[in-house]
Amino acid sequence: MAQHTAGRRSSALVLGLLGTSFLAPVAVLAQPAAAPAPAAAPAATPAPAATVIQRIEVIGNQRLEPDTIISYIRLRNGQAYSETSADQALKDLYATELFADVQIRQANGIVTVQVKENPVINRIIFEGNKRLKEDKISPEIKLAPRQIFTRSKVRADVARIIELYKRQGRFAATVEPKMVQLDQNRVDIVFEISEGPKSKVRQINILGNEVFSDGELRSEMVTKQSRAFRFLSSRTSYDPDRLAYDQQKLRQFYLTKGYADFRVVSAVAELTPDKHDFIITYVVEEGKRYKFGDVKVESQLRDFDGDVLAKQLPMKKDDWYNAKMVEDTIDKLNQTAGAFGYAFADVRPSYDRNKDDLTMGITFQIAEAPRVYVERIDVNGNTLTQDKVVRREFRLAEGDAFNSLQVKRSTNRIKSLGYFQEKFEVEQKPGSAPDRIVLEANVEERPTGELQLSAGFSSIESFILQASVQQRNFRGRGQTIGTSVSYSRYSKSVELSFTEPYVFDRNVSFGGNIYRRDFNSFNFTGQNRNNIYQQRTTGFQLRLGLPLTEYMSLVGRYTLNLDDVTLDRDIYYKKDAAGNPTNECDPAFAGRYLCDAIGKRTSSILGTSLIYDTLDNRVRPTRGVTAAVSADFSGLGGNVRYARFRANAARFFPVGKGFIFSLSGEGGAIKALKKRVDASGNRVEDVYLTDRFYLGEPEFRGFDIRGVGPRIVRKPVAVDANGAVIPNTFIETRDRWQDDAIGGRYYYQGRAELEIPLGSGAREMGIRPSIFADIGAVWGIRTPELNDVYQQTCPVTNTDGTQGTTTTSGTTKAGQPFVPSTGCTAGSLISREFFFGNSIRPRLAVGVGFNWNSPFGPFRLNFARALMTQPGDDPKTFTFNVGTQF
Repeated sequence: MAQHTAGRRSSALVLGLLGTSFLAPVAVLAQPAAAPAPAAAPAATPAPAATVIQRIEVIGNQRLEPDTIISYIRLRNGQAYSETSADQALKDLYATELFADVQIRQANGIVTVQVKENPVINRIIFEGNKRLKEDKISPEIKLAPRQIFTRSKVRADVARIIELYKRQGRFAATVEPKMVQLDQNRVDIVFEISEGPKSKVRQINILGNEVFSDGELRSEMVTKQSRAFRFLSSRTSYDPDRLAYDQQKLRQFYLTKGYADFRVVSAVAELTPDKHDFIITYVVEEGKRYKFGDVKVESQLRDFDGDVLAKQLPMKKDDWYNAKMVEDTIDKLNQTAGAFGYAFADVRPSYDRNKDDLTMGITFQIAEAPRVYVERIDVNGNTLTQDKVVRREFRLAEGDAFNSLQVKRSTNRIKSLGYFQEKFEVEQKPGSAPDRIVLEANVEERPTGELQLSAGFSSIESFILQASVQQRNFRGRGQTIGTSVSYSRYSKSVELSFTEPYVFDRNVSFGGNIYRRDFNSFNFTGQNRNNIYQQRTTGFQLRLGLPLTEYMSLVGRYTLNLDDVTLDRDIYYKKDAAGNPTNECDPAFAGRYLCDAIGKRTSSILGTSLIYDTLDNRVRPTRGVTAAVSADFSGLGGNVRYARFRANAARFFPVGKGFIFSLSGEGGAIKALKKRVDASGNRVEDVYLTDRFYLGEPEFRGFDIRGVGPRIVRKPVAVDANGAVIPNTFIETRDRWQDDAIGGRYYYQGRAELEIPLGSGAREMGIRPSIFADIGAVWGIRTPELNDVYQQTCPVTNTDGTQGTTTTSGTTKAGQPFVPSTGCTAGSLISREFFFGNSIRPRLAVGVGFNWNSPFGPFRLNFARALMTQPGDDPKTFTFNVGTQF
């Protein structure tokens, strides 16, 4: 029985499946030897008759039916058999990728097709992949369980996996495929992956630059050289797409400097032999520097005078050419046309380059366009939010003349709702006629409900626990409803709130809060924090807002507070003969300013605020202005009478390359409308201690909490080595003082801050450093009556009826002789009170802030140094706050 030679050649493709086999490309190892030339040509013989195929048999198949295999070839019963037709049958069967080996034999008209089927893949296994997980690789490859194994797919999958690692900057990654033979002609495919290190950009070389240094040009690129201080940046890894983008950045930079002929001749990235780093080399041609020539505007719009517009353009003749300025001018002209109702205005620059005198003349051509009207406003994508919630934020109505500024304002107002995706834009589409336009708000809703449980530690309040539930789009109506609870060592609160931004679908807002707040005021003696007074406030507030203009609104409010201010009776109250506290506050321990603060009070406050706001984002603004003027009058009922005024303003500037600069300032004043006297009939400070203004951490960085402004400092008397009192000498070590801030009736505060952008990696982690300067002061209260505290020895009757003595404290006005209590003997001076900080002079602090949305919660710290202080102020260099959410 003869065997076809093509079948013998195909046997070289059989896979050696012994245990675990390497899938290496198989090559044909031998070629038939050339036959020796005959000595003489044989005599011609007649050609043999062609063999007719009588039957085709298939052997070796396991999964496929014989008829299915025969259907893949062109050999049929009754046809003539030839080597050419057999070779074609072999090619057809291998092309199906179903067979590992195929042989075709013919004897006596019977054609035998012997096949060995490719195995079925049982599973795909990845080993060594740590940086790129299996769920990222599997969708990208062709092989999958229960598919037929083919070597071409394996090679393609190896190349694909390596490409995935290259996208991550791992150009040293290697993949070795292996196959494990199983029973029933099944195999496991194992991809052994060696990920290798991440390939960094070791060096960026620039050739051909003469005007600008390498450092200046590298600073314009997105790709950065790998350095130790850039360990958080993702820009140091090599990315071919980023390489092309950097070429555009170089071109943009030169065009803004007037080099209109600049071009990048070549950009080559070379992988180092160890495949760990790349060296990128740019070859540039700077060309000559151009100036602006004649700048004109040719307008075919009837509302635009080209000569008038040309005079208002930022570029002037003989200024250095700046392509960015040209682009910005085109945008501004389009916006101006849009503000006049020309939605489809076409502004095109025409350049007149003169290489002789190196000038670039520009003519801005504004083509004729129809005035456009809003045909329809569509709101799409909202499933929970009602249409009216979105539509009422539009500054245009159907039928209005188109205005691009109003469209932009509508976009910002819808963004400020916080209900939809951040990258939202109102789309403009042509309407049913050339002078009609359709505005589409294609929104993508995001969750607006918030459940937050947090715990943390603050340098101000020690441990803090907070819980809040809020829904900012209640029932899709745009209403906000929420509740919050907080607890710390020095404050506790619970609050319920509700806000309706559009009452009865009118542009009037209404809101209210009900709350209970407990606050413990404290001071420091050394490093020990001491509670001074406890203030418990129960109350509610109602608010009503009315917009006056697009950017200005008026808010009225009514607040009712029930305050109860108490002192620790065991510490701050006088004692009777038996040592029990009486109902009289003791100035020797509390001071007259604290004794004056205690009691129950009712504050009925009517207030109003005039607010101006053009911020682009109320959460993290980057540009715009906000300002407010407020007035509150307490006395509409209740027993507290005062008038309080406040004003604040802030402005934010983007200053390029991600930097955000802000300036803010605020100030206030409070005046009592009712004079007060103490129990002895002496006039005291008219404004209650709890209603005054205070400054310090965290509002005024660089100073401790309430560390700026009027304060009472109680200094202990100094003693010598023998324990004897040194007359008129007091301890000047602040850690030994008792320091009580008592607030002021006037204050001002200002702040300048520059937020510094970091790399994209740090930005994704929420790291935002800044540098700042704070300035401010609190002042304006009446000088309080100060005390000297003396020891006195008084007789007492002991419990057994015998007579004894006890040592107590007594007070007198500072500097005045001490008169002991009846029957008591005067002792030595213990301490004296001093009044500091009641000055309008500014306090100034500068420092560095650091904000980080860390994995365990928000983390904030400040390093600040007080440069200008007043006697009694309490500077503080370092403050921090850290918490967690779960």
